[in-house]
Amino acid sequence: MRIFVVNCGSSSLKYQLINMETQEVIAKGLAERIGISGSMLKHEPNNGDSIKIEQDMPSHKEALKIVIDALIHKDYGVIKSMDEIGAVGHRVVHAGEKFAYSVVINDEVMDALKECIDLAPLHNPPNILGIEACKELMPGVPMVGVFDTAFHQSMSPYAYIYALPYEYYIKYGVRRYGFHGTSHKYVAERAADILEKDIKELKIVTCHLGNGASITAVKDGKSIDTSMGFTPLEGLAMGTRCGDIDPAICGFLVEKEELNINEVGNILNKKSGVLGISGISSDFRDIEKAATEGNERASLALEVFAHKVKKYIGAYAAVMGGIDAIVFTAGLGENSSSMRENICKGLDFLGLKIDKEKNNTRGKEAIISTDDSTAKILLIPTNEELMIAKDTEELIK
Repeated sequence: MRIFVVNCGSSSLKYQLINMETQEVIAKGLAERIGISGSMLKHEPNNGDSIKIEQDMPSHKEALKIVIDALIHKDYGVIKSMDEIGAVGHRVVHAGEKFAYSVVINDEVMDALKECIDLAPLHNPPNILGIEACKELMPGVPMVGVFDTAFHQSMSPYAYIYALPYEYYIKYGVRRYGFHGTSHKYVAERAADILEKDIKELKIVTCHLGNGASITAVKDGKSIDTSMGFTPLEGLAMGTRCGDIDPAICGFLVEKEELNINEVGNILNKKSGVLGISGISSDFRDIEKAATEGNERASLALEVFAHKVKKYIGAYAAVMGGIDAIVFTAGLGENSSSMRENICKGLDFLGLKIDKEKNNTRGKEAIISTDDSTAKILLIPTNEELMIAKDTEELIK
């Protein structure tokens, strides 16, 4: 079966076409600047050079038409017709409490996704537009929704309820939801495969470390706690997000800086994190370079980030009653050996010992702990698209 994986942003459409028999990516691409001047599609077939198509894309539907034309093009296409596609898997950010698993999309599901727009106003609308465009242009092809929040629906109430008046949970759904669930699920399952263990017998901390970052405690194959909360703002210090802070700071800044609550929200989401501390960049590569050149604020930003990650690893080891493995994934987790080393420094008491030589790698699956480390440290590149495709195939079959 060939699965078409679609991930729609507000002005973008990312896709992969995957042959599930071999798990090979037949083609992938990105349509950018949808609804904006200068729209462009970068299409990358696995059997040839990448193609750039500059064409107006006033809507996600028009962008999808251009993608379809590229997939079946006589010169650089990879299939003869769209009939070769067995199903479409859609990444959807937020499903609230409505879905704990991926689901086949029907009218009831669409209504539920629209009800969750208040919880993800920047993400769910374009996700919905992508689904509607695919349904219109690919009638009769099964559609599956795979949700970033679904993996974390296994958390117990004591892990997701905030210590606020309970009525806000009842009225508005204010609770911890967590994100990056598809990534956390994928790398946890891969870790079990690599270690040749049953995931239902493992206690794993998965560290999705990129510009957006989150950590999840995975016990017996289920998420039991995660660092992101009602929104992706909570948890670790990130590229531009502040992560955990004293909430009273918001009111303090409103008064001292004469800001409104939206302006404070903008600061916390877009001007904080390692960008705010370093004053240089939200890109960890830029910050690491500045730190090696002696920039003290850059060094401090990296230390803050590593300290936060270490705190969550320790907390989740306590929550799970032990730890069998930690997994590093996403851009920073996969590529920064120095950050992985700094995070693991001092975790010997948990049985976690990093091997400097094994850790000197990037972007590929590896066990990077010492041979005598009782808990394993793994580097596993995430593959959310393959996870979406697997869920889609399983449901369709």
